[in-house]
Amino acid sequence: MGEVVLKVGLIDVDGHNFPNLALMRISAYHKARGDEVEWWWTDFFHYDLVYMSKVFSDAYSPDKPEPLNADKVIKGGTGYCITLGEDGKEHFDQSKNHSLPDEIEKMFPDYSIYPQYDFAVSMTSRGCPRGCQFCHVAAKEGRCSVKVADVSDFWTPETGKREIKVLDPNITACREKRDLMRQYRETGCWIDFTQGLDIRCLNDADIDDLNGMKIKMLHFAWDNPADDLEGKFRRFAEQYKKKGHCKTVYCLTNYNSTMEQNLYRIYTLRDLGYDPYVMIYNKPDAPKEIRMLQRWCNNKIIFKTVNRFEDYKPFTR
Repeated sequence: MGEVVLKVGLIDVDGHNFPNLALMRISAYHKARGDEVEWWWTDFFHYDLVYMSKVFSDAYSPDKPEPLNADKVIKGGTGYCITLGEDGKEHFDQSKNHSLPDEIEKMFPDYSIYPQYDFAVSMTSRGCPRGCQFCHVAAKEGRCSVKVADVSDFWTPETGKREIKVLDPNITACREKRDLMRQYRETGCWIDFTQGLDIRCLNDADIDDLNGMKIKMLHFAWDNPADDLEGKFRRFAEQYKKKGHCKTVYCLTNYNSTMEQNLYRIYTLRDLGYDPYVMIYNKPDAPKEIRMLQRWCNNKIIFKTVNRFEDYKPFTR
């Protein structure tokens, strides 16, 4: 006798604002078994199995109640591992960190469950050597960036997708990055390194690869004001051939930085031709001045009109 056909429900706890890679792999696995897979949407139907996946913490993505009409509910994802400590900061609970089974982790994503998006997603390396206290990657995936897959595990010409959003947390720190960069370049697709490139790890070969890729926008980060990165950003700006190309740099605020340090990073990046973008740690409890800084910097109409934050006077009329 064949395997029992299961009715499987999927819940993207964060919403459907970006494809959830884990759910796409889970869907592909169960469809390959012959199971019925759909988005869970009502308590009126019975499900044999429901998966709930959550990427972000409760502060940004509140959890949903477990469905009552399922024989079994499996909850997973980084969002379920993050807890708020007594110090007011988020902490990663390793005891709740459960990876997908190997047979699911290796499945080619089922892009059909997110028909609204015309791009592919990939995660070809995991881990980051930085160990930043505000980031959960090192706790979740380790402090060494290692290759875990090939681009072909997420994208083939048959998908018909002409853009790949790369989810690797720090591909530039990966020992096998030459191979991975070559693979991305050879797809001929538009490449978007969504998690940013580590300016501290970029070498001449990396820049040559980036010059040979189809890229709409590059993302970097200058999170720690104690890191003197002006020279590295200047070097990249000089060697990157696509002049005028949008180069966004995330600047973390409200986390071990003064307003003077925040403005130094923003002004320096702007003068070098980058587009600074303010990120706020623990935004609900951030001071008003920090929230005003974000509004001034991230609203590019205001940013290009008011040259200095010191001259920004909102709500004066």
